[in-house]
Amino acid sequence: MAKILNIGSLNLDYVYGVPHFVEAGETLLASRRDVFAGGKGLNQTVAAARAGAKVFHGGAVGGDGDMLLELLKSAGADVSAVARVDVPTGHAIIQVTPQGENAILILGGANRAVMDETVDGALAKVDPGDILLLQNEINGLEPIIRKAARKGLRILFNPAPMEAAVKELPLELLDTLIVNEGEGKALAGDMDALRAAYPNQRILLTQGSRGAALWTGSELLFQPAFPVKAVDTTAAGDCFLGYYAAALSEGLPYARALKLATAASALAVQKQGAAPSLPLRAEVEQFLRDK
Repeated sequence: MAKILNIGSLNLDYVYGVPHFVEAGETLLASRRDVFAGGKGLNQTVAAARAGAKVFHGGAVGGDGDMLLELLKSAGADVSAVARVDVPTGHAIIQVTPQGENAILILGGANRAVMDETVDGALAKVDPGDILLLQNEINGLEPIIRKAARKGLRILFNPAPMEAAVKELPLELLDTLIVNEGEGKALAGDMDALRAAYPNQRILLTQGSRGAALWTGSELLFQPAFPVKAVDTTAAGDCFLGYYAAALSEGLPYARALKLATAASALAVQKQGAAPSLPLRAEVEQFLRDK
């Protein structure tokens, strides 16, 4: 089985219940505050670990990051490549109204202070043919991609949150580019346009309630979504990517990897929260047997 390294974001999410979003010049009383583990990187690592993969997480936290490290370890991930830095852990301030709408302010913090030696230490944990997961919530993506490619890693990159600078990254070195419809449109367009723009990469296009499409380099595969009642879609994409990477690490066929990842996402959207919604492998396999 191949190993997975995720050099990714680790966030503390501070969620405040408010009657309405704060307006300019207004002071507003919140009805509650909850603190959750978050970050696309953390969510993907937890999903892959709960899927049964051997996962290492690389990145950085400040002195307030113990909660995040404990969650990763409890999921089965190796956190020895996470550095402590002298800046606050990345975090989000999230206002949530009674109608379920949210407004989010994010501070990159330690996620934007990942040092070269941290990256090098993380890359030393894996071998040629292993898998590297990346998202666009940390600094230094270009050198990370180049170092990983030189080492012979299979790089899976999800450019979220999408920004214009993504186009300047050496995307030609990726094994797989993973985008949702909005990110795909920002990069090139639909699946055909993405295939034309990145002819040497596998393209995985997630389409929400319609499922996911994968261009393998020789064929186009489609996996419909499983019909479920969604309660919270916050970590659906991260769950999908973590499970997809885990399936690839086991050497499963692409069609099976798509189905497993889609089933895991279907379970995740039926629960509140991000990390708490990520299912165990046994739950996903039971879900598939029941279909």
